[in-house]
Amino acid sequence: MELFPSDLDQRVLLHNVADRLNTVADHLPLPYQIGPDPALSEILDDEVRNLARLLGYLTGQHAFRHRAAANYPDQATATHRRVTLALAEAAEPTGGALAALSAAVHHLARLADLTQQRPGPGSDRARAITAAHQDLTHCIGESRTQLAHAAQNLRTTADTRTPPPATVPVPPTPSAAPSRTR
Repeated sequence: MELFPSDLDQRVLLHNVADRLNTVADHLPLPYQIGPDPALSEILDDEVRNLARLLGYLTGQHAFRHRAAANYPDQATATHRRVTLALAEAAEPTGGALAALSAAVHHLARLADLTQQRPGPGSDRARAITAAHQDLTHCIGESRTQLAHAAQNLRTTADTRTPPPATVPVPPTPSAAPSRTR
């Protein structure tokens, strides 16, 4: 891996990470697909693992790039710094999405338990099932929102060009300027 990849390579990296975040979000069920189904447990298991790996990748990339910039400050460009910051900023919503999926696992377990219980007299089971389902749906929706936010920010950074350094015109020296005599 190059210490300071080209601007194009860095843009491709940001788009690839954004695609991976969107893929995790796309694998999560939509609200009408959420229920106490064992298949949902499998989906959450897979996507929590994928998201944990992505979070590890983001933090690892940030650490590597931060060290490279600290060790070779003259070689770090504005684009490099911007990409490093974007990767670090994506870690927060990615971690939030992971936390929301962790909470979804809890609510799914609660929902499954409630649906397997026998209804009792004067039981609040139906209300508890509805509440657990709503909490589960909310957590999965929150995860999707966080992932979409992180991916969008990465794409925005990737598609923002760093303007070239401004060149200040050098005024001509008096000896180099043609004389104007009248």
